Amino acid sequence: MTPGPQNAITDIAGLKVGHAQDDTLKSGVTVLTADTPFTASVAVQGGAPGTRETDLLAPDKSVAQVDALVLAGGSAYGLDACSGVVAGLRARGRGYRVGNAIIPLVPGAIIFDLLSGGDQSWTDTPYPALGRAAYDAATDNTPIGTVGAGTGAMTAMMKGGLGTASLTLDNGITVGALVAANPMGSVTTPGDKHFWAAPFEIDEEFGGLGADPASGLGQPQDSRKLTAMMERANTTIAIVSTDATLDKAQCQRVAIAAHDGIARACVPAHSPGDGDLVFSVSTSANPLSSPMDLSMIGHAAALCLSRAIARGVYAATPAPNDLLPTWSQLNADV
Repeated sequence: MTPGPQNAITDIAGLKVGHAQDDTLKSGVTVLTADTPFTASVAVQGGAPGTRETDLLAPDKSVAQVDALVLAGGSAYGLDACSGVVAGLRARGRGYRVGNAIIPLVPGAIIFDLLSGGDQSWTDTPYPALGRAAYDAATDNTPIGTVGAGTGAMTAMMKGGLGTASLTLDNGITVGALVAANPMGSVTTPGDKHFWAAPFEIDEEFGGLGADPASGLGQPQDSRKLTAMMERANTTIAIVSTDATLDKAQCQRVAIAAHDGIARACVPAHSPGDGDLVFSVSTSANPLSSPMDLSMIGHAAALCLSRAIARGVYAATPAPNDLLPTWSQLNADV
């Protein structure tokens, strides 16, 4: 398995990603869409999720495909970003048709970034406009770091961010991940240098420092995030995708497997205060050739997700009024 040309979820042909953010608000929105609807499902493993229309994605529900997925900051307010995406899709004539009505289907999930140091004095929620802007900006590549839904993200010890990664399997199937990393847990071992995801790093994509040589890791650390915010405000939300042809049940199985990627990159993960969620998408371009393909897709999705989390945090950039330093600020001597 090797990364695709961009090492991004948009290495999967047909997928597009758009971002919009308000740097004063310290929050933003990321949208995944495509020119045609795609099959999707979801798995939630955190104790405090914030979601919209995720029930549609259960394998027993009648909706077969959706038009876009949304990752947003803003906690419950951020769910309104989906309405902005719905408006953009409707303007292009996209959506589920019932008679002469058009209903775009846009599930979404949010992180809590309301206490990230941004200006929250707004009266009318900014998230529908951010959602529309992110949808309108969708292209076949994506930046990482302090962008889109990762703008106000924070980990336990440093700024979080928006990350992506991809892998192409030996059989030609491509798998990718896109994530807004805002976990309760840390993404680095004690000392802030080595990423928990280091064993899965490829081509020094997040610094190339390797795994921490210390033993006895995993002990609780005093969270800078908790100290700065005096609240447990968390969540890692992600999308994993493949060009393999999967039905909704198979997509759900991939989403479940991909959660291993969160657990390998964030310590601890899936806590009562995290809303950890993974969407899974199939563009249905390549039929499965073996019963083992689904297992390998799930494995690759977990690897991509771990790498995407580390890449997003590694690429985070400092901004005025930040509550936490970036990885690069903490490791200026590296």
